[in-house]
Amino acid sequence: MASTGLIYSLLVLCFSGSSYGEPILFSSLQKSLLVGASPNPNQVLKSGEDKIMVTWGINQSFSDAEFKKVQVKLCFAPIKSEISKDKTCQFTILTKPYSMSSSNESFEWTIKRDIPSATYFVRVYVMNSADHEVAYGETTDVKRTSNLFQIHGITGRNASLDIAAGIFSAVSVISLFGFFFVEKRRSKVSEQS
Repeated sequence: MASTGLIYSLLVLCFSGSSYGEPILFSSLQKSLLVGASPNPNQVLKSGEDKIMVTWGINQSFSDAEFKKVQVKLCFAPIKSEISKDKTCQFTILTKPYSMSSSNESFEWTIKRDIPSATYFVRVYVMNSADHEVAYGETTDVKRTSNLFQIHGITGRNASLDIAAGIFSAVSVISLFGFFFVEKRRSKVSEQS
């Protein structure tokens, strides 16, 4: 009886693993979106200060019948071919329902303060009702070498932090010499007694 339960459990696990489907590759997606971003090529933007205007629209030669959601992402310049293993698009700019009525959409995004310094491009995915990517578009070419921009992240150091570190260092050195002088004086007094 227990072995029957074990067999059923194994069958359920096997079928649930295989029903997930195969990984989605970029080569299987339609590049049906026209995407633009406001930074000029090789422009340097600052985290927490500058803004990026992203615009996207569907290429008229494609059908958008199965499009349900749009996801705009900020991506590092290199790329992998399997989407589930692709870690280049770690920063989501926007996720919203797909609008069939408008031809072009845009969104202005202030670069978050936690975005690291690197070279980036923008990619837009369109998902179906099962939340699987069915189409995409991006601001760069196939080789990921043109229309790239740079973001200069916050380094964690600024002038006030450097000044405070200098003051604390000076106080510690002065304190060290002060304690040394006091100990030297005490040792002379104890030798004379």
